[in-house]
Amino acid sequence: MEQLNVALIGNRGHWGYFRNAVQRIDRINWVAYSPGCADSPQRVIDSAAELGKEIKVYDDYKEMLDKENIDCVVIDGPFDLHAEMCCEALKRNKHVFCEKPIALTLEDLAKIEETYKKCAPGVEIISMVGLRAEAPFLTAYRAVQAGKIGKVKMVNTRKSYKLGERPAFYKERATYGGTIPWVGSHALDWILWFSGAKSFSKIEAYHSTTDNRNHGELEMTALVSAVMDNGVLASASIDYLRPSTAPTHGDDRVRVAGTDGVIEVMKSTVTLINADGEQVLEQLPQRGIFYDFALHLLDGEEALVDAAQTFELTRACLVARDKADLA
Repeated sequence: MEQLNVALIGNRGHWGYFRNAVQRIDRINWVAYSPGCADSPQRVIDSAAELGKEIKVYDDYKEMLDKENIDCVVIDGPFDLHAEMCCEALKRNKHVFCEKPIALTLEDLAKIEETYKKCAPGVEIISMVGLRAEAPFLTAYRAVQAGKIGKVKMVNTRKSYKLGERPAFYKERATYGGTIPWVGSHALDWILWFSGAKSFSKIEAYHSTTDNRNHGELEMTALVSAVMDNGVLASASIDYLRPSTAPTHGDDRVRVAGTDGVIEVMKSTVTLINADGEQVLEQLPQRGIFYDFALHLLDGEEALVDAAQTFELTRACLVARDKADLA
């Protein structure tokens, strides 16, 4: 593929992954944009202009998909519309890069999977698990893949965010989806990625809305434990308890323990301890999750995530959330 024609729907979450890739890869052609809801399109239009891009703007995203010559659709609309938007793009055989979670219910996830099965060969769908492409986590992953800690036996992850004052849609399960699928998706993705497993065999979970500072149905805290299909044990700690005075918005941590050592990511530092002693690893160059996806579509480079992992991660998040509701 000589050029990748891309359209954007929405601007609610991490569409910046796409914007950053447009800056770095001149073979990405940003064709059009649709808000996909009542959200104002102006900041996206302004952002495109800053990049020297003249994009067409559509009120109706389906009309945009029908009229424009598009190879890939970046979906970042309302969380509760992700599944519908993914299906509409896939029905037209467009590659999809969607904000996570790609669906808020297991029923909607099944609809996406069924639609995907009917796509033309080679059509891809991945979610915005952008932390895979962040230098510390990619460095740790490559070290694990290189056998630096032996056979992986356990993965422990942490996602802690500042709460701040969240928009209204965060306060209702129907439009937010839950803290495990939103914040916890990164933590569960690390588990899937670092464990080397294909699926979650067993999941238990808990969450709580208490002390959520008038944020309705938003869960402030969550815990997930899991057994992977390859026997790796795992856990995830998820919360909105990071103090407002903290130097960063998030506290992201991963600990992977193997038969020959342990590797940890904490405060953007990667520490490895094994038979050679303890060392802080030099980090790989920063990439970018859509940057990586674009090069995969353009040149066939190996992608950091694929459709199977996207579906399994989404399923695990929704199963964990639903189990936590019953705990």
